[in-house]
Amino acid sequence: MAPEHTPSDSAGLELGRFLRARRTQTGPDQVGLTVGTGLRRTPGLRREELATLAGISIDYYVRLERGKETRPSPSVLDGLARALRLDDQEHQHLRELAARAARYAPEPPAAPSRTIRPHVKLLLEAMRPNPAYVVSRSFDFLAWNPGGLALYAGLDDWPAKQRNLARYLFLHPAARDLFPAWESQVRACVARLRALAGTAPDAPDLTQLVGELLLKSPDFAKLWERYEVTGRKPADKTFHHPHVGTITLTAQSMELEGTPGQRLGVYVAHPGTPDHDALLLLDMTAPQPAPYRPATNLREPRDKR
Repeated sequence: MAPEHTPSDSAGLELGRFLRARRTQTGPDQVGLTVGTGLRRTPGLRREELATLAGISIDYYVRLERGKETRPSPSVLDGLARALRLDDQEHQHLRELAARAARYAPEPPAAPSRTIRPHVKLLLEAMRPNPAYVVSRSFDFLAWNPGGLALYAGLDDWPAKQRNLARYLFLHPAARDLFPAWESQVRACVARLRALAGTAPDAPDLTQLVGELLLKSPDFAKLWERYEVTGRKPADKTFHHPHVGTITLTAQSMELEGTPGQRLGVYVAHPGTPDHDALLLLDMTAPQPAPYRPATNLREPRDKR
């Protein structure tokens, strides 16, 4: 008798058949892909197109479609459902096929915490007038000092939870004007996301961001297909800032210990230079945050009667 949790070969093949059927019935134009003038021998989406849209590797998707991989995580299934534009019933059917193939539903990976420790917020404030900020492993903007937010012109137009440096670089209209070396900036950004995808291919924070950028930015899609996982960022960066003019700063970033991949970024300039004067102006004119007050554990006094 087979062990209780042995995956079913027939169920795995059925999962693969469903994915193939939906892939061949989903046209590139339905998911925002540009179709060239040449003849496409494959009806619907190609395997590599679907894998990219879902934020998984092509090898992993091929194993799924051939019934060789029978334990996709819920995050992978959700990514495939988004890419294939499945409705609620079809999405549930996909989950049921995967559960039957694996005989159990694996737990999805936990999303990294967005919590910023109080001492990090104090550190950002102490770095003024130097622009500084904290980003998640997938470039979500988590905390900043006034100059750190103002340096990325227009980023404060977006709600706080939407602020992400990769999203900003590819989707914000001000980004290309801000960075004269925009091409090298975005290549390094995509390479870092690609490297993360290699170690956490179904991470929910990554698959959601990558799926959005693949659909909305042809530039991102082209870079993502290159599979570059290393990118070099120059130490000095030039900004054509709409409020303080052209400014060249030295950048430094470092991972914060004890966090799920959070990184501290800071820009500096030598005192007495025009660039440093611009930093002072940026810090003074940026919207100022409310004063930070650490939480206390004091309890309300009891009514003595």
